[in-house]
Amino acid sequence: MSKNVLNNIEALTQGLMQAMEEDENVVLWGEDAGYEGGVFRATQGLQSKYGNKRVWDTPISEASYTGIGIGAAIYGLRPIIEMQFQGFSYPSFQQTMVHAARLRNRSRGRFSVPMVIRMPMGGGVRALEHHSESIEALFAHIPGLKVVMPSTPYDTKGLIVSAIKDNDTVLFLEPKKLYRSFKQEIPEKIYTVPIGKANIIKEGETITLVTYGSPVQDSIKAIQILEKENPDIDVELIDLRTISPIDDKTIINSVRKTGRILIVHESVKSFSVSSEIISRVNEKAFLNLIAPPTRLTGWDITIPLARGEKYHAINPQKIIDKIKKVVFFEY
Repeated sequence: MSKNVLNNIEALTQGLMQAMEEDENVVLWGEDAGYEGGVFRATQGLQSKYGNKRVWDTPISEASYTGIGIGAAIYGLRPIIEMQFQGFSYPSFQQTMVHAARLRNRSRGRFSVPMVIRMPMGGGVRALEHHSESIEALFAHIPGLKVVMPSTPYDTKGLIVSAIKDNDTVLFLEPKKLYRSFKQEIPEKIYTVPIGKANIIKEGETITLVTYGSPVQDSIKAIQILEKENPDIDVELIDLRTISPIDDKTIINSVRKTGRILIVHESVKSFSVSSEIISRVNEKAFLNLIAPPTRLTGWDITIPLARGEKYHAINPQKIIDKIKKVVFFEY
């Protein structure tokens, strides 16, 4: 019997296909998402399997096809819409933030918007402007939206199925750098991973490292190198998986144990996910801290083009250096 060993993009495609097979109300559209199967081929084969009444291409008009998704969701469908790149999502903010996020509240519970908005995002692939955005904090700031960012094939498949089944709008963010970077054996049958629950990848006693998306793999490499060279350092690694709602219970419990925390993400530093995590740690675990909460992030700039991208990007050595700074901190 062959094993179901897939990379992130293959796991995503399989999750989409199985969700569409299970529920005929699941429909999908986006720019080049139909016939071509998307820029990254995440939806490849879906139109030929389910027909152009369930999978189709749209004009270059993010605001309009997001609005259509809201209407379709209100009337019983479960739309999956694809933004070709996260940086192309800005024209859709009116529909996403003013209508999709608020409709349950506005209608006092009469209507919900069970819609998934998929967005390839993040740097590391030497792309053009607007192709490497990492703006998850903008979406996480809006009440009524759920924001998910998986980092492994297992989580990618399980979370896309959960997002499709969810009765609220879910922003499903897909780090492009991880699409084909590695493979993992995952269940062949359909399954779910709960939205709002972080994953403790590795337990530890010395420091809590919280991250999500692309830097998860960099963090795993960093920990392997660091702990081999420094056996006394024992890192607890947490993959958020869901940015909103955030699993602060897992984070706080870990910090109460280790007394130290480092948050790592590729998006800008100011007004970010790391800012929120540090605030919650200070509110709920301040007396447990033996070092200042610290973060390693992208710079407060627009992500550079290809030549400068490496200076902006997170890498294992940067993570190692920051961990040491926190672990060896002295008042």
